Amino acid sequence: MEWEEQASCCAVDPDEMFLEGAAQSHAKSICKPCPVRTECLAHALDQRIQYGLWGGMTERERRALLRRRPDVDSWAELLETARRHHARTAVDA
Repeated sequence: MEWEEQASCCAVDPDEMFLEGAAQSHAKSICKPCPVRTECLAHALDQRIQYGLWGGMTERERRALLRRRPDVDSWAELLETARRHHARTAVDA
């Protein structure tokens, strides 16, 4: 995956992305400015990755999202479409 090389978490100890409880807020701060956050989240959702922080979401948050949207076949496609729509909307504003 090409996007992995651009991830903000490449510069941190991988164990920092697999924390539990309140310690996850630090890992989320690493994800927040990441340029490939959307790709990371889509990968975790599409692959049903159960552990760790991916795309700024904990495993619990991802499970809840998957339960709310069982109709989504490709999170990568859905999130990329949403990102393009958001970019167009921001330009038009």
